Amino acid sequence: MSATSEELVGKLAELLQDFTQDWDNEFEGEMTRQTKLLADLGFESIDIIQLVVAIEEMVGKRKLPFNELLMRDGRYVDDLSIGQIADFLATKL
Repeated sequence: MSATSEELVGKLAELLQDFTQDWDNEFEGEMTRQTKLLADLGFESIDIIQLVVAIEEMVGKRKLPFNELLMRDGRYVDDLSIGQIADFLATKL
């Protein structure tokens, strides 16, 4: 699957809407490049793992190097935006 970052933003937004539809969170409005997983959508660390699996299924590719996205300088990043994930996928697919 080859897609641009902007195409991936749309696909990720759809995936995240399905992913979070039964959650009791306060997020209202449209998911955009700037939407943050933890701050806006209420993700927890286990949710990130489940999302990685769902993304790999969505793009039809296993073992993507998500550690490059999730870690900086040996530490986990504080939060990720949909745009950051889309940019990462656009370079790896």
